[in-house]
Amino acid sequence: MSDYLERRKFVKMLSGGSALTLAGLTMGNAVQAAETLGASPTEKQSAADENVYAFTTKPYLQNPAADGMTVIWLTNKPSHSWIEYWREGDKERKSETITNGMVMANNTLHRIRIEGLKAGTAYSYRVHSKEIKTFQAYKKEFGETLTSETFRFETHNPVSDNMSMLILNDIHDRPHSFGQLEKLNGNDPYDFVFLNGDMFDYQTDEQQLVNHLINPCSDVFAANKPFMFVRGNHETRGPFTYQLDNYFENIDRQPYFTFSRGPVFFVALDSGEDKPDDHEAYYGLAAFDPFREKQARWLNEVLQSKEARKAAYRVVLMHIPPFHSGDWHGTLHCRKCFSPVFEKQKVDMVISGHTHRYGVHQPQADHSYPIIIGGGPKEGARTLIKLKADKKALTVNMIADSGQQVGEYVLKPRKA
Repeated sequence: MSDYLERRKFVKMLSGGSALTLAGLTMGNAVQAAETLGASPTEKQSAADENVYAFTTKPYLQNPAADGMTVIWLTNKPSHSWIEYWREGDKERKSETITNGMVMANNTLHRIRIEGLKAGTAYSYRVHSKEIKTFQAYKKEFGETLTSETFRFETHNPVSDNMSMLILNDIHDRPHSFGQLEKLNGNDPYDFVFLNGDMFDYQTDEQQLVNHLINPCSDVFAANKPFMFVRGNHETRGPFTYQLDNYFENIDRQPYFTFSRGPVFFVALDSGEDKPDDHEAYYGLAAFDPFREKQARWLNEVLQSKEARKAAYRVVLMHIPPFHSGDWHGTLHCRKCFSPVFEKQKVDMVISGHTHRYGVHQPQADHSYPIIIGGGPKEGARTLIKLKADKKALTVNMIADSGQQVGEYVLKPRKA
């Protein structure tokens, strides 16, 4: 992490001009200098192309629904952005963000919700951004318009009786792992990806999000398959943690939420930090105990909903498992808050990460449900979790980064 930050600081200094430029350091020299200090190819190019208007990321899909999809992307300069989308054989339609009568503009982070879509339907789309050179009260000047390649997504079908997903956890700022782990899926179809916490060591800046999550995911799947993202304990750390929500959009735009896919009712929980709120590491800025307690009250309600009761399977996704993860405060408080609700409302499975030790833990005296724990960030410890469900069974397969299956669990549907 420290090498990454130092390289970013150097490249920013180069591209910012000032003293080095005045000393006769041309853009060509800047690239050579960046290369000398060990900058990555992307950072070398950014030193030379700082003034070229460009997309910073591909578009990535968020908050999938039967009738809508959110698309987010970034540019390196303020812009006015919109999306064109269409079904096969239909005319192109346009969507842009309008807030209180104003079309969103003069921003570099672009978030557009496409609504009014047809359930279970494939759509093609491309994004557009027009550079804003001047943005004054009575004067606007525009520059070049960028247009992406064409991507494709499919809306959720609420009457489908089957579903499939991939689950990743504990990547810890190793962006190459996204592609390597997704590749373990082979050609099996999947509907979406769930990121189950600790994608980072801590949050530093926007560029870290772009380089270590957004671009790696978009290059592999996220321009065409949506992902959901719940925090792990490492997402609560660092100077940029308060801005994290700006770049992602979960269902209901909440850090914890529910959703149904096929015969499965899912609950996604935010398990918070792993140490007590009064621990010296937090400098008095942590209040995760009341946050978890609030979730527990909400959890008890949503598991009694009609949607949950009619589901063939009830699955909880949370970063810190309530058992099999030591005796740190985060684990024990998750156990105290959530486990009684899991038992009372008959949760069928919990899928977690956090421990960096993969395992399939069978039901036992203190938890009547299986707990699936994904692996850690290092080569040889990483895992991909594949979940598929239909009316006959819900199957979880855990694949190690060697390609070997290291865990499996099969649930039969609950009786009506």
